[in-house]
Amino acid sequence: MATGPDLHDTRPAAAGTPADRAGSEAGSVALGAVIFGGSASGLWILNRLVRAGHSALLIEADRLGQGQTAACQGIIHGGLKYTLDGRLSASAKAIRSMPSVWRQCLAGERAPALTDGVLRAPYCHLWHSGRVLGRLGLVGARRGLRVTPVPLRHEDRPPALADVRGEVCRLDEQVVSPRRLIANLARPLANRLLRVEPDAVGIERRADGDVEIVLDPDRSAAAGALPLVIEARVVVLAAGTGNAALRARFGLSTDLMQVRSVQMLLARGDLPVLNGHCIEGAAALVTITSDRDAAGRTVWQIGGGVSEDHIDLDSGAFIRRGRRIVEAALGGRSLAGTEWAAYRADKAEVTTAGGHRPADAFARIDGRVITAWPTKLALVPRLAERVLALAAPLLPEPRGERPRASLLERQRRGWPAPALAPPPWEREVPWTAAA
Repeated sequence: MATGPDLHDTRPAAAGTPADRAGSEAGSVALGAVIFGGSASGLWILNRLVRAGHSALLIEADRLGQGQTAACQGIIHGGLKYTLDGRLSASAKAIRSMPSVWRQCLAGERAPALTDGVLRAPYCHLWHSGRVLGRLGLVGARRGLRVTPVPLRHEDRPPALADVRGEVCRLDEQVVSPRRLIANLARPLANRLLRVEPDAVGIERRADGDVEIVLDPDRSAAAGALPLVIEARVVVLAAGTGNAALRARFGLSTDLMQVRSVQMLLARGDLPVLNGHCIEGAAALVTITSDRDAAGRTVWQIGGGVSEDHIDLDSGAFIRRGRRIVEAALGGRSLAGTEWAAYRADKAEVTTAGGHRPADAFARIDGRVITAWPTKLALVPRLAERVLALAAPLLPEPRGERPRASLLERQRRGWPAPALAPPPWEREVPWTAAA
């Protein structure tokens, strides 16, 4: 059962409200906060608000984790990637405390507990390409971090890195399964999650500053759903790339958001498990994380510089180029017999000068609307605390009673819960045995 404050009882909508246009059987519910977007950020924010005693609900247009969360590799960065030039950058300072926060959640020592299969690996490996530039980058990575690389003896290397000429280190950055993370965050709050298509959502601002969100089943495929009016004190936009369209609907500027695209590589087959970064110069040349697909095959999700530097290649050329880069990064290891695929992912962030990646998580409030982007998966807990700090002064005093499951279910008015998004390798992507 979900925990947190009770939601207000359903009651008939007043005449003349938007609910009248949604249908004569409309019900109404007053909430502290409504969150748009079932990303890791949206769900963590929902969890944080409910744990603080505030009434809250999340609306997802498609599937939970769809988009950036499903596309990410799941490494809980501790700042490594932002110190490879030897400097402790603003990005490194913002993120370096995050692995300890996640470690406590993954151990069940801190809320939200992420103990049900979320952890893929308790650490990564870090190695350099064997060139001078790689060695210099690895030296820089040891400065200013709370999670620092520990050199390994050759016999302690993972099998996948046996042929690497350069130094190999262990790095205590955890690797999580994005899909299982979403499932863990969603499970205790299932009655607070609604799947509603964008066309079925009407938005109006009231004179008192509150926002009315009208769910219209006539514009939805939800069988049996009834009209519902939600009166929200605060609205949180945590929909990734969808935040621009949402801001426009609230009459806010859309130039707050920038989008950076990457082209990710997938490999599957009889592959060893490997999680880590190959460093060259002041960047990660290749980042590899491992999982298993529905057929039990090992799947490598491959990002890093290879995904950022070849965004303009068509998928076939990218796969051929990417395979050569990965084989070279593994010391010339042959990956013959492996199948390959590629997918594109858009990363939505706050706009920066020059379009560079922001240094930290971002949250801003405009009236009663908070717009939020985490920048990196590791920064999601930090983002949730910032959203709570912005929202709390506008929310009613927390109520201590626990909700009754039947009441929460009634107030869903028949609107369905969103399903989990599949991982990238289980989507309709064309696989090939790259030459």
